[in-house]
Amino acid sequence: MITPEGMRGRYALVEFLTWLPTGLMIAPMVLLMSVRGLDVAQIGLVTAAYSVTVVVLELPTGGLADVIGRRNVLAASAVFSVAGFTMTALAGSVWMFLIASLLKGVARALSSGPAQAWYVDRLHAMEGPAADLKPGLAAGGAAGSVALAIGTLTGGVLPLLVSGESLAVPAWAGGGAALILLFTALLVMREPARPVRPRLADVLRDVPVTVGGGFRLAVRDRGLGRLLLVAVAAGVMLNSIELLTPGRLAALTGRPETAGTIYAIVAAAGFAANAVGSAIAPAVARAVGGSMRAVMLATVFTAASVGALAASVALDGAAGMVAAGAAYVVLFTGLAVSSLFRNELIHQRIVSTQRATVMSVDSLQLQFGGMLSSLVLIPFSAQVGAGGVWAVTAVIALSATLLYVRLPAARAEVPVPVREPQ
Repeated sequence: MITPEGMRGRYALVEFLTWLPTGLMIAPMVLLMSVRGLDVAQIGLVTAAYSVTVVVLELPTGGLADVIGRRNVLAASAVFSVAGFTMTALAGSVWMFLIASLLKGVARALSSGPAQAWYVDRLHAMEGPAADLKPGLAAGGAAGSVALAIGTLTGGVLPLLVSGESLAVPAWAGGGAALILLFTALLVMREPARPVRPRLADVLRDVPVTVGGGFRLAVRDRGLGRLLLVAVAAGVMLNSIELLTPGRLAALTGRPETAGTIYAIVAAAGFAANAVGSAIAPAVARAVGGSMRAVMLATVFTAASVGALAASVALDGAAGMVAAGAAYVVLFTGLAVSSLFRNELIHQRIVSTQRATVMSVDSLQLQFGGMLSSLVLIPFSAQVGAGGVWAVTAVIALSATLLYVRLPAARAEVPVPVREPQ
């Protein structure tokens, strides 16, 4: 019989392996496309193809996980990841990179939500709907952030250790990590046997119904709708930081190559800080008197960190880099804490049959926030600079705190415990 502690360890392992392939390609991806002949416009096209694929498939794949099972969908994600990273390693033209990007976009959409939904369902099955989700969500969040930090550093170092087509080595490593995820998901993500194996026609009919049910729940439950709206503000903040930080570092160093190395280090430090934030979140809740107070304080803390990042543009040279890096690390620590408690509040409002779908709606909101940032805020950086955009972003992030004030009580039905398979 699997214990809650054992379930927590399995969830952390799955989250680690889910994010490790992505981390491995953060540093070398743009360079690999450049050395294989792609210009800036083509690189942008490849990147956009990934984003569009994720947005289009986010909700259908979440509904699919609620219909055919979380393990099956995550295993399918791993298969697409193996194909996508293999194609990336072999690609020699823009069309091959586009195909690789589409495959990885499908994999990302499939992996959004099923692991967390599986963990919450299994814990509810073992301990009932009042089970404390914080320790497990913290472990999973920390594991994913550690994987991104390790992957980012490893992906940056691997090309230095081999000769020849060295920039392709992280892609091969990412494919290998995805293959390990495939076997791990099949082995450790135990689910109750379904009474009837769904037919393809039933799946095609039930997925849109499940997606529609998830949207109706978000509209009907005003509290859930407000919690999901927080993700839009988070998407605006993350996109503004990720797109403008490399340019800010380049301005400080005077060399794009040096800025790329520094950004890889800063990004890895941010992922590590995210892991620390996830790990300390349960203790923060105990210290301040509950999840609601903790999520509001963490949101204010995160917004203040964005403000500090905006203020750091007044500094030059090493002082500017240190200030920006420190604000970056503090920001991601606070974001991890607030994200964990927001997820806990969301799970308290939804039932098992809609859990993965709602997680996909949440991810879609994050993507929408990033798109708004790209279309509305980023273009103004040419007039007001990175500091001006970050100052506006800090105000938006702080405004998200108001969405937690007098949050309406949960209206979701109580999940029905399911006997844990042996």
